[in-house]
Amino acid sequence: MNMAQQKTFQINQRFYNFINDQVLSEVSLNQTKFWDDFIQLVRGLTPANQRLLQTRSTLQSQLNTWHETHKESGYKLSSYEKFLTEIGYIVDQGEDFVIETENLDREITSLSGPQLVVPVNNARFALNAANARWGSLYDALYGTDVIAQETGLKTGKKYNKARGNRVIAYAKGFLDKVFPLTKGTHHNVSSYLVYYQHLLVLFPDGSTSGLKKPGQFAALSGSKNDPTSILLVNNGLHLEIKIDRKGSNGSIDFAGVQDILIESATSSIMDFEDSVSTVDGEDKISAYKNWLGLMKGDLQSSFIKEGEKICRTLEHDKRFTTQDGEQYRLPGRALLLVRNVGHLMDTELMQDEQGYNAPEGIVDAVVTALIASIDLQKNRLSNIQNSKSGSIYIVKPKMHGPEEVEFTCTLFSRVEKMLGLDENTIKLGIMDEERRATLNLKACIRAAKERIFFINTGFLDRTGDEIHSGMQAGAFLPKAEIKQQAWIAAYEDRNVDIGLACGFQGRAQIGKGMWAMPDEMKQMMDEKINHPLSGASTAWVPSPTAATLHALHYHFVKVTDVQEQLKSRSQAKLTDLLSIALLENDLPQEVIEKELENNIQGILGYVVRWVELGIGCSKVPDINHIGLMEDRATLRISSQHIANWLLHGICTRAQVEETLQRMAKVVDKQNESTEAYQTMVGNLEQSLAFQAASELIFKAIEQPSGYTEPLLHHYRLEAKKAH
Repeated sequence: MNMAQQKTFQINQRFYNFINDQVLSEVSLNQTKFWDDFIQLVRGLTPANQRLLQTRSTLQSQLNTWHETHKESGYKLSSYEKFLTEIGYIVDQGEDFVIETENLDREITSLSGPQLVVPVNNARFALNAANARWGSLYDALYGTDVIAQETGLKTGKKYNKARGNRVIAYAKGFLDKVFPLTKGTHHNVSSYLVYYQHLLVLFPDGSTSGLKKPGQFAALSGSKNDPTSILLVNNGLHLEIKIDRKGSNGSIDFAGVQDILIESATSSIMDFEDSVSTVDGEDKISAYKNWLGLMKGDLQSSFIKEGEKICRTLEHDKRFTTQDGEQYRLPGRALLLVRNVGHLMDTELMQDEQGYNAPEGIVDAVVTALIASIDLQKNRLSNIQNSKSGSIYIVKPKMHGPEEVEFTCTLFSRVEKMLGLDENTIKLGIMDEERRATLNLKACIRAAKERIFFINTGFLDRTGDEIHSGMQAGAFLPKAEIKQQAWIAAYEDRNVDIGLACGFQGRAQIGKGMWAMPDEMKQMMDEKINHPLSGASTAWVPSPTAATLHALHYHFVKVTDVQEQLKSRSQAKLTDLLSIALLENDLPQEVIEKELENNIQGILGYVVRWVELGIGCSKVPDINHIGLMEDRATLRISSQHIANWLLHGICTRAQVEETLQRMAKVVDKQNESTEAYQTMVGNLEQSLAFQAASELIFKAIEQPSGYTEPLLHHYRLEAKKAH
């Protein structure tokens, strides 16, 4: 590894050159001073980072001892809560308060809608997510199972007119529900036009109508008598009716409607964490370059689709004209947030005088904020701007309690001083996905009350930590049954309750987790409406198409009204959060075997792509061949679950090893058409992916907080060397 010397620190030469040549050249910072300040920041904060990790380990040891002591006799939740308080696992939540964050964009404060999360190291995916602010409702319906693939309505190489008609009927039915007319239906409209200050619709018989809520008409494109698009707004979200009487759809539509565009992903998270496989300097620099391209507005991605070369770039803002002739401008892109890594891992990008790598989370904070600061410059020539309010949005994962939040705020404050940014320019999103954060959420928010813009829940990581922290308490229920336990509902409800009590309504995002089945959009439409109904102002989706469909839910549900109602409900009980989802009865052997097969197939299917192909997040077929979005959170829960069953004798090592070998055949078969795929069967002892999957299970208990990163990184680095 080629290293540059900066005083007593070694810096990856490519990283050093990248920052100097491509980033510092965009901002008014002295190169020598930047690196001196960077080194001082790393040197000054690394000891605190290490102390926090040691605290995690100490607390886990205390939990293990307590559970081992009380396992036979059982324990009362009151005794458990007292113990957790005595060791500092639960801290005093303090007096009531309201967050004080300022200079937030409306996508955070007042606009409820879907949120995409994508691996930043894939330029095409990153651009798709950034551009997912607007999506075609016709395309989203035509290409998914929201419209049933029944006889006569199936998709194929050629356009299915019957299916297209069903799509149009669905879309216009949506217009009738959300933008109803004073009389008649959007199905029968022959023309949309603007008469004086209002939207006017004409019907074939010459009669007219308008919107029941005239204020839903926002603007238009083209002339009032012959518009090319009509812009409507509901619950703050916009919808554009595209009119083209010569278009493929418009030429056969009564009103000439070519498409209906939905304002979809109001925000997108560019992820450096769970959805990426960035294990060395080369990987990190590549990811940073994509973030740089997004912030400068010049990121591009070229690819071949159906024999045609396509170059994807960032969309520009959309411009319309109001009924008064004023310009009406809307963002063409989602507000971009960036998720840094947590406190655990380190990076070879910088090494101290003893040769120890710098904490990766500290390096991420400096570099992602430095790059994002380009977007804040007032003299930028680019008309593609991210934050209109002058903020940088960093989501921080896997923080264990308020002390770790305080450390992150200290880090951000130091970065701001280093970069010459105003205090609290860097906003903090707290992912409520670790047990100690959940139990102390109010104190966590208090620690960041001047920076916080976001809290959310994440069932999978939260369950992985639940199993790891309660590893010695006993055998856990099967995964599907864990979802039905009291602590899950308490976790989801309490997150919203505390967010509202701390003043998030109209000020900051309250989020919910990912829809993990990207091909099951009908089911998503049936179920995911529960997220806005829960009081969450945003929820994660796996694709731009899913964002467009999920956006419909935020037209049906006005989240602020739901939040107002929820303010009066009783807060979820802490004792429910402390309950542990343990088995009370023996399981039939066939249930055990099925659970092992499901977990192990999922582990292998994900790990083989991570280790061999460097894919951090992808649609992985489960044991029933249903594509699931898998990342390290899903891996964590599966590996911890099997380790727990091994520890408590629900299954045997021989059973697990046999299932690993059997499921390797299934995964190989599922990936036989995957380019550059390395088969495991016939080569199990040499297969790095198979070795990694095995160790993730058999060494799960000793992994820090049950995290999968250390082992995955090790085996991915070995695979890169081998290739």
